[in-house]
Amino acid sequence: MNRRTRMLKKVDASQLKVGMYIHDLSCDWIDHPFVRSRFAITSEAEIRKIHNAGIRQVVIDAARGLDVQDAPTLQEAQAAIEEEVVGIAQAPVRPLRVALGEELQRAARIRQQAAGLVRNVMADARLGKAIEIGTVQPVVQSITESILRNPGALTGLLRIKTKDDYTFLHSVSVCALLVAFCHSREMDEGLTREAGLGGLLHDTGKALVPDEILNKPGRLTDAEFDIIRRHPEDGYKILLQTPEVGQIALDITRHHHERRDGTGYPDKLAGDDISELAQMAAIVDVYDAITADRCYHRGIPAAAALRKIYEWSKFHFNPQLVQQFMRCVGIYPVGTLVRLESGRLGVVVEPHETNLLAPKVNVFFNTKTNVYIKPEMIDLARGLGFGGAEKIVGHEDPAQWKVDPMRFLVV
Repeated sequence: MNRRTRMLKKVDASQLKVGMYIHDLSCDWIDHPFVRSRFAITSEAEIRKIHNAGIRQVVIDAARGLDVQDAPTLQEAQAAIEEEVVGIAQAPVRPLRVALGEELQRAARIRQQAAGLVRNVMADARLGKAIEIGTVQPVVQSITESILRNPGALTGLLRIKTKDDYTFLHSVSVCALLVAFCHSREMDEGLTREAGLGGLLHDTGKALVPDEILNKPGRLTDAEFDIIRRHPEDGYKILLQTPEVGQIALDITRHHHERRDGTGYPDKLAGDDISELAQMAAIVDVYDAITADRCYHRGIPAAAALRKIYEWSKFHFNPQLVQQFMRCVGIYPVGTLVRLESGRLGVVVEPHETNLLAPKVNVFFNTKTNVYIKPEMIDLARGLGFGGAEKIVGHEDPAQWKVDPMRFLVV
């Protein structure tokens, strides 16, 4: 561990003092009111602002400010999280009905159709028109059927978003991930369908947020931040005007920004006062949001996002539900860039049925020679001489290697 790494420490927000330097707010960036995640603390007011934002833990840089002697280094804290995550990985996964390659083309059509639908719903809501549930339900059904065939196809494709189509594709992603989550928990089919509807419509209230605020590349003012925070309640009121929308979709729309510790909005619900499906939607919403590129934020890899959400579950989310979600999408979700012991990079294409640490991986890049290699599908669950005898040593950021793992989802 070099000196620089030793100076980055994970501390409880209650330990913050004026004179410390924040290296990372370690929180859901959507909900915090700070223009930067790195800054020197110069006043007690800034500390109160951190507490009021519901931020419980931060990373400080002791080389640039005051230290906390007994705090673990960031590397030690991450190693502890990784050890716990590995323990979650030993769980059965529901078998796939079709191969990834077989489902990808259908999933691409569904992705396009669903994004267009959400765009139209938002446009109608902005004009004050009622939402036509008759046009929404068939799309939710198509998404559900794709998830049942192979959840990695659609959820993998939905990780690809541009800054222009983020708002629409985020709603499609939340729908697909929530359906997959419900399915993995063997929830009732009707309940799953209603949850999917809630996921697809959960951000309807953003139709009332001016585009210059929704897509603002710089810091939001406090007033603009308040407008953004109104979208769950606004969406709830819009959906109330559509009698065919059930209570589940209404609940998900209003409460997907609530947090277990009561720091969410709009109703500041806490614990089990938040319905189970709204808690599930909150997890899915944050996971998809922090993995996406926005006009003011570069998304983080899915595997890293899962580990952050797991860390936040001590305060903001239901820990059991977070662990079940991690088993649902995989410790290394489909589309994740991973590094193997051999130094090769590959993209995860299919989870193993009982061991999430040993998925099928399509390797395509050698980090030792820094060149692309002939793609090769490896089943990490197989033994020596059968294509296996390799293991994942960690997940990687595609931007660091300047590679696009999504090009290699299918051999």
